[in-house]
Amino acid sequence: MLYLNWYINVPKLQHDFRSSGIMGFRYDVCLGEIDLSQNYVHGNLEATQVVARRYNVKPENVFLSSEGTSGQNARVIRYVAEKNPKRNEAIVEFPTYEPLLRQVQEHFPKVKRLERKEESGYRLDADALRELVSERTALIVFTNPHAPSGAVTTSGQLEEIADIAYECGGYLFCDEIYAEFDRGLVPTVFSVSPENGITVCSFTKAYGLGGLKLGVALASRALVDEVYTDVLNTVGNSPNIVQIIAARLLGRDKEQLETHKRRWDSVKTEAERWLQEQKLDYFPSKVGVTYWVKLPIKDTYRWINGHTITRHSLAAIPGAFFSFGEDSSLKRSQMIRLGLGAIDPDRSNVLESLASLEKAITSYR
Repeated sequence: MLYLNWYINVPKLQHDFRSSGIMGFRYDVCLGEIDLSQNYVHGNLEATQVVARRYNVKPENVFLSSEGTSGQNARVIRYVAEKNPKRNEAIVEFPTYEPLLRQVQEHFPKVKRLERKEESGYRLDADALRELVSERTALIVFTNPHAPSGAVTTSGQLEEIADIAYECGGYLFCDEIYAEFDRGLVPTVFSVSPENGITVCSFTKAYGLGGLKLGVALASRALVDEVYTDVLNTVGNSPNIVQIIAARLLGRDKEQLETHKRRWDSVKTEAERWLQEQKLDYFPSKVGVTYWVKLPIKDTYRWINGHTITRHSLAAIPGAFFSFGEDSSLKRSQMIRLGLGAIDPDRSNVLESLASLEKAITSYR
């Protein structure tokens, strides 16, 4: 994947605006004595119950893994594709996160695109979706909040597209990894459509738990049972350490997670003030620590690789990585995704980094 290959090969930067999730959560594990021979056919009971309470669902609707959201996405997408080969079509939003698009393309020979238009606030268009679905549609794939714009799909909007998915007999699949920044504002697609809605998420972005690699999916009991069987038939039972730690973090120690997340509120405030002072067009980010920003630069991919990294030790994510069409060619884009997750809120260095970004924009020819 072009995006991930680019991301891991960027040199160490002084001003890093690439991270869409917050960093630096430290936790004293102190597990005590546990049975390291134990693993789970159907998930750790305590972790499953804690997650079920968090989302107000039954434990039977919770699928846990140690693969993170990306692993959950890959597994569920593959499983649905293999479950009914005659349904060989999927629909994926545009623009979107490239790895999610590639996972769908890997398993479905026909992939249609549902455009989220800037002029409509990147809203999911139910009428356009109705024109795309067919009796061969197995999956309708989108993100909430939308990656990259941050637009939130409400319960009412979800109901519209859920009705369309139900009518065509496909699953409504939503990557909700950024929703944990504010679950009060972002409903799960499963809560709106429990029969055919699939929510996939984790706590990586909102709480700085990338190293935990816990993946969560909410789906019908039948699908959860089937996917657990798929895990058993591929990598074997789920390990216990990740889910034991998750149960403690999301249970008795959940306030530590919330306190850590709130540290970025001031960073967001300073960044939004700067964006307004610079008179840059950006989509308001109600959830998360990223901003979808339009720059007075015609090709931000070229600008970042040939100018900001080399001359300013700075990088954001080029908008081209979210705008792939049918092929893998990079399209010219004025957009960047400005991520604040790597900014240290204790050092309050966001204004210094933003000043460097301003120089990188004004000095470019």
